[in-house]
Amino acid sequence: MRHRIGILLLVLCLLAGCGASDQNGSGTISQGSSEPRDDNSLCIGITLYGLENDYMVRFATAVADYAEEQGIELELYAGNYDASTQIRQVEQMIEDQLDGIILIPQSSADCVSCVDKAVEAGIPIISVNTRVANDRLTSYIGSNDTEAGEILLRETAEALGGKGTVAVLEGPIGQSAQVERRNGIQQELQKYEDIQVLSCKTANWSGLEAQVVVQKWLNTFEELDAIIAENDSMALGAVDVAEKQGKDDLVIVGVDGSQEALEAVQQGKMQMTVFQNAEAQAETALNVIRDTIAGKPVESAYWIPLEVVTKENVTEYLEK
Repeated sequence: MRHRIGILLLVLCLLAGCGASDQNGSGTISQGSSEPRDDNSLCIGITLYGLENDYMVRFATAVADYAEEQGIELELYAGNYDASTQIRQVEQMIEDQLDGIILIPQSSADCVSCVDKAVEAGIPIISVNTRVANDRLTSYIGSNDTEAGEILLRETAEALGGKGTVAVLEGPIGQSAQVERRNGIQQELQKYEDIQVLSCKTANWSGLEAQVVVQKWLNTFEELDAIIAENDSMALGAVDVAEKQGKDDLVIVGVDGSQEALEAVQQGKMQMTVFQNAEAQAETALNVIRDTIAGKPVESAYWIPLEVVTKENVTEYLEK
């Protein structure tokens, strides 16, 4: 519980602009004992691209809880959605001689040097949830984002009876989750000739940005039947606007399986969400980095299955 409170306090402080700062000016928090570090204990550094969406908060909480259970010390950094900040954070971890690094990159291209710097320092580095374009990476842990995009389009098309107009809310352009989910949407779209995509716009995983985009869409398009959001935060932003505009029949779908999204599915405000298991990704990440440090063989990738959540099965997810 102590770690969970610490993570939540970090999130609140960073959102308020009062997070603790390291020498690079980025939010950081230490997880583990307040006693001097045991030379035999593992200390793992983690840099998250940001903490302003539900998935990242769930991951941060889960990884802190599991680390405490396993006796692993953590140095957790928030990159504030800036690749250069994450590079500086990795450099700090190397200087601190941490045992391993977990990276959730803001950009698959711009964070390439994070991997190079860690490898050249002899420190294992894995990425989780979002890919980085570097084959020197120790391992990758995540879910199939192309499949997530396929599910989003398929579930939307079925809800519309195979015919209608849709718009797509995208993540940060160039981030692997955005690229792969969009690819999945486009691939699945080929199966539905009567589904028309009117617009694709980024809202950077943000519910507030999504509200602005969706409001413009509703003002622009006479007929818009569905909104496909590449994450739940943006989907919920769409829900807020739809409710205010009285668009009760607008089909809205998302990805992550956040608590608020699950409640929206239960209430019929969202058609469905794709549950992405942050807890399984967090535990697998720590297990893989620990095995690597111990000299055990690890796979190049570990895939955590996605789960489709609709009104029919949402109760079992709300009870978890």
